[in-house]
Order: sequence, then structure tokens, then C-alpha cells
Amino acid sequence: QVQLVESGGGLVQPGGSLRLSCAASRSIFSGAVMGWYRQAPGKQRELVAVVTSSGSTNYAESVKGRFTISRDNAENTVNLQMNSLKPEDTAVYYCNAQRIFNSYWGQGTQVTVSS
Repeated sequence: QVQLVESGGGLVQPGGSLRLSCAASRSIFSGAVMGWYRQAPGKQRELVAVVTSSGSTNYAESVKGRFTISRDNAENTVNLQMNSLKPEDTAVYYCNAQRIFNSYWGQGTQVTVSS
């Protein structure tokens, strides 16, 4: 069954903002390290940002200062606020839940930054 559902992607102009959301089932969200990854055409999937269950965060250098990851442990959601978007941020963005023995992925949501 579907356990991670992303939303919020779309087309935005350079310099604009988007907010991605990922809703997870409680069974995989609780205690998991939640993250956002992205994959551009012809490139490998890469880490964008992660947040632990206690709220510690880590970001790719390319998005530091522009993106903010957050989680709501009551709602089992993780969000990615993306500001000052650049054309090179164009990719499919995937939500991930990393547990000790399992890793779960969402279906992905397309983000396109173009004028």
C-alpha cells in the first residue's frame, strides 16, 4: 500500500518559491529519519535535506540558505520549503523515510524552475 505521498510540485519561475509536503503512515514515520531527495534527467538521485525525529537537520550544500526542511510529528508529515529557486533545482523530488532496517520512498513530484 502507498505509505508516502508527496504533493506541492509544479512550475515556478526562477527566484520563486514552492512548498513540498509528504504525508506518511504513522508506522513508518515515527522515529524515522525523514528526507527529501531529487533526481534530475540523466543524473543520479541526490540528497536534498534530512531531518531526524528530534529535529536535527542536514542539507546539501547547493540548497543551504534557500531550502528548509521541517517535520510535524503529530501529523506525520515532512515539508520542504524551497525559496530562491534556480533552474538547476529542476528535478523529480522524492520523499524518503529511513528506518533501521527499511527505507521507504514516495512516488515523486516534479519541480520545474523555468521562465
